[in-house]
Amino acid sequence: MFEKDEYIVYGITGVCRVRDITARDQDGQQKLYYVLEPAGTAGGRIITPVEDNKSVMRRVLTEEEAYRLIDGIGEIAGIAIKEDRQRETRYKEALKSCDCRMWIAMIKTLQHRKMERKGRGKRLTEMDERYMRKAKENLYRELSIPLGIPAAQVEDFIASRTGDPIKRD
Repeated sequence: MFEKDEYIVYGITGVCRVRDITARDQDGQQKLYYVLEPAGTAGGRIITPVEDNKSVMRRVLTEEEAYRLIDGIGEIAGIAIKEDRQRETRYKEALKSCDCRMWIAMIKTLQHRKMERKGRGKRLTEMDERYMRKAKENLYRELSIPLGIPAAQVEDFIASRTGDPIKRD
């Protein structure tokens, strides 16, 4: 069980702060609920059962885990997508996984796709842009907490530590 004021990752919403844990009557039984506040969303609120098995909920990375993840970025491969029709499904799966390594793989895949399309004189599609933004937002917001820096500075921090921003190998 998470504690009040703890940061967690909640499904595709990403980083949230546990604002409260409250009991509510449901079908004559008292059930515990988390009151979550999504990071970066002033006034946003999500109420979800403590025993929610539908969405992934986990603690944010520790400082040690964050540094280990950043130092291992070069070893994370992009997502293999054989057919364009699978693209959005694979992106959704990566986001729902709540796994930082999957978010990095997704970012690498999308950056590679962006460079390929640019070489052909095309821009990244709206869908690809949207998923890249969401993956970066989730990753950078999570890493900002254990690193103690604003999410807007995480990409530069990664680049300075690894010598390069997240890129596909």
